[in-house]
Amino acid sequence: MNYYNMMSWGNNWGPFGAGLSLFVLWSLLWKGLALWRAAKEDSRYWFVAFLVIHTGGILELAYLFFFAKEKLNLSTTAKKKTTKKSTKK
Repeated sequence: MNYYNMMSWGNNWGPFGAGLSLFVLWSLLWKGLALWRAAKEDSRYWFVAFLVIHTGGILELAYLFFFAKEKLNLSTTAKKKTTKKSTKK
């Protein structure tokens, strides 16, 4: 039995490996954004749900666009900077 061929991960995956890699990157991107937003908004239940449940980014997208206090908006690419005007004379 050739154990080297059984344990090689990079050579025989082909298009499936590329698709799996894209899926993992997609999921990690949205999971990271959702975890960060849930922690920032002190949403403990959402944070734990994101850590425990893996939905491939679907639950994370729903949270970011519909349930978060500060919803994610794709139409604005730059963050709005709030500037405080000084009233000192």
